Amino acid sequence: MKIKEYIESGILEAYVLGSASRDEVSELLNLKTIHPQIEDALYELESDLERIAQHMAITPPPNAWTKIENNIHELAKRPETNRLRIQTAPPGKGKERKKRKGQFIEVESQSNHMRVHKLWRWVFAAVFLLGKIFLGFAIYFYLENRQAEEQIEALKTELNQKLKP
Repeated sequence: MKIKEYIESGILEAYVLGSASRDEVSELLNLKTIHPQIEDALYELESDLERIAQHMAITPPPNAWTKIENNIHELAKRPETNRLRIQTAPPGKGKERKKRKGQFIEVESQSNHMRVHKLWRWVFAAVFLLGKIFLGFAIYFYLENRQAEEQIEALKTELNQKLKP
């Protein structure tokens, strides 16, 4: 095997980018110890990729590190007692108990999320279904309109041909 052909085959690039198979990696590492040309080509490729990465790097905004530090310090200062507490609904009698069971679980926390009643799931499903139906009608009427326009154009050309002597 010629070393120059091996270097130009693309295996070195696959190795540097991490997409080479295990067999290719082991072969490359064995050949690298035997042939210094492969080691030199690998070093050049790695340094070229590093230069490209440095050239294309985008510097973060100047206050990014301070924001990250502040968030970390804020997380570290939070007390451990701020855990979620689950409260079950008090037991009711008859229909009230059956009605409330499984609908909500009261949770105390400092969350920014809002609770959604189970009924909204059906409302969202109905809106989604109606949207699909309206989309179907819109496509149908669009195609009908296009067909009618083509018929009108055909009638116009036919009329123009009959009117010309």
